[in-house]
Amino acid sequence: MVSTNPGQLGAGNLPADVLDDVDKRLARVEGQIRGVRRLLGEGAGCKDVLQQLSAANAALDKVGFRLVAAGMEYCVTHPDAPMTTDELEQLFLKLS
Repeated sequence: MVSTNPGQLGAGNLPADVLDDVDKRLARVEGQIRGVRRLLGEGAGCKDVLQQLSAANAALDKVGFRLVAAGMEYCVTHPDAPMTTDELEQLFLKLS
């Protein structure tokens, strides 16, 4: 996703190490979700399913926080594409 609005963060604005980290985290989440589906298919107990789902949810939250942090760093180092305080606040609120 490449941003067309300079005030928005897109993949074209992110350093390769951030993209690599996010990709690895998303692959882990994907595996956790497959695990939840497998547990459900096997008739696993509620506790096991919810623990796995909770882990996937926490991992996905970390992906979002990583992207927001990268966006903040980008806006500090590239003042030609600033985000307003309100825009940054909305990004955090979407993750909560």
